[in-house]
Amino acid sequence: MQTSTLFSVLPEYICTPDGMEIDREGNLVLSCPNYADDNLSGCVVKLDREGNVKKWFDVPVLEETGVARNMGIAFDSEYNVYLCDNQGWSEKEDVLFKGRVLRLKVTDEGEILETKVVAYGMEHPNGIRIRGNYMYVTQSYLHPVKDPSGKLVSCVYRFALDDENIKITNTLEDPNILTTFLTQNPDCQYGADGIAFDKEGNLFVGNFGDGAVYKITFNEDGSVKENKLFAQDFSQLESTDGMVFDENGNLYIADFCANAIGMVTPDGKVTRIAQSPDSDGLHGELNQPGEPIVWDGRIIASCFDLVTGPGKVNTGHSMPATLAQLELER
Repeated sequence: MQTSTLFSVLPEYICTPDGMEIDREGNLVLSCPNYADDNLSGCVVKLDREGNVKKWFDVPVLEETGVARNMGIAFDSEYNVYLCDNQGWSEKEDVLFKGRVLRLKVTDEGEILETKVVAYGMEHPNGIRIRGNYMYVTQSYLHPVKDPSGKLVSCVYRFALDDENIKITNTLEDPNILTTFLTQNPDCQYGADGIAFDKEGNLFVGNFGDGAVYKITFNEDGSVKENKLFAQDFSQLESTDGMVFDENGNLYIADFCANAIGMVTPDGKVTRIAQSPDSDGLHGELNQPGEPIVWDGRIIASCFDLVTGPGKVNTGHSMPATLAQLELER
């Protein structure tokens, strides 16, 4: 297995880094929900190839909570910014069912020219990817949906890029639900999380608690043809947070629970390629990786470093926050 190294030590206004994208200049763009400090709100920063950080913009807050909690991030073809504002991630009663998907028009200097709410009232919007004229958003909880098994239901929502102010009910009555998932693991009832498209346009979604990757194929009209288990090996991959494909069709996955990065080959074989013990991340350890991205010939992983409890290597939060890096598998 590889040993990760340090890519960047993040400034003090970032305490929980999460989703990532690449901008038109080739900079790494990092979405920071900052859950670990109630006094901090969400922001988006840019990093150059040496790991130097510059704040791009503070995310517009939800008026009734006074904060933004942006996780997943994506760009459309015009480099408008789409964010999953996961207000209810902490599950505190005053922020439940207040999640949003935002569309922002932002200058290179960080001036926000336009803010639109694509959808609101969401329980747990998490990851986002854009393909064609649509965005695809994982929602890790659908607690209002009661499956006969008693197990957790989660889903992927699909919205048009120009959709606005869609009220989400977090039930199966929502017409924007593309497909749903059931998490079987009784010890980790957390659902759809990581999301990525392959070159052929198939959608891959991680069911976090089961450490499973599902492949969704489409009919010509865009409807779901099949939602099928693609890869699962709990000995190599315990959880499926953020995920990203490389040029060869390998899928890299942040194994949040195990402080590890997993790789799934195009034939569905799962291999753990790096793992770290509990640490402060300052030597480049995978300190509870939340998302990987393939960038500049390497894999960069954001270190969320916050969640503790059964099944988690991580035992506590520490500052400063960090990003780790790995060599890209050849």
